[in-house]
This record gives sequence, C-alpha cells and structure tokens, in this order.
Amino acid sequence: MKVTAKNKGSAKIPTASIADIVFLLLIFFMSVTVFKQFQGLKVELPAAKATKKIEKKRIITHIWIDSENHLNIDDMPITLQKIAPLMSKKMQENPAIIVSVRADKHAKYGIVAQLLEELKKSNALRVNFATLTKGGGTS
Repeated sequence: MKVTAKNKGSAKIPTASIADIVFLLLIFFMSVTVFKQFQGLKVELPAAKATKKIEKKRIITHIWIDSENHLNIDDMPITLQKIAPLMSKKMQENPAIIVSVRADKHAKYGIVAQLLEELKKSNALRVNFATLTKGGGTS
C-alpha cells in the first residue's frame, strides 16, 4: 500500500517575529550610537575660580581658537576678517545670541583681542569665555 502525505510543506518564511527583531535592532543601534555635539579645535582651556552656566544651548555660537591661532565658528574654519559679516548676519537672525569663546590657554592674546573687536563691529556684545572648573569640566 502506498502512503501519500495530505499536507504538503510550504516554503513560506514566518514573519510573526519580524517586528520583534526590528525592535531589538533599533534598541541596539540606539544604545551603541554616539552623537558628536561639537568637534571644534583641540584647545586647552584656562582655569577659573568662579563660573556661571548658560542654560539655553540653542542661542550659543561657539568660537574656537587653538594654540596655533586657528579659528572655528560652530565647527567651520574661518578667518578673522570674515567673523564680523558672519556674526552680523547671525545677530540679525537672533539678537539674543551669546558668543562662547573657547580659546586655548596658549593662544596669543592679540588674536583674542582682534576677535573681540570683530565681535564689537558686528554688535555681538554678549560674550562668554569658556574655562575649566576645578572639577575639570567646561563652563
């Protein structure tokens, strides 16, 4: 007697657990991804005795000066002569902008003074000098 199978096996891929797998992959990638905020220039900030933390991050424009006197504004290299027009444009868009100067402690003060003159020309008068606190963090 010949035996025949009534149920033929199908070649379907089960998709019941696809949502679980996608969710686990999403959790994994969210937990291992690192977002960089600002790369900026490599600067060694000077120390300060008293500091005040600025609460709102959206109104801050960061200006970096490294030990070789290179300037960056919000991670974009820039020359000293282009600072006044760029900051004038930013001040027209948002007059409440605070300029955070992060100058290396070995940067020449002449560059910092010229930077302040350029900021004065662009009417960016709210300037903050970033320093290291006693715990090693910046403010």
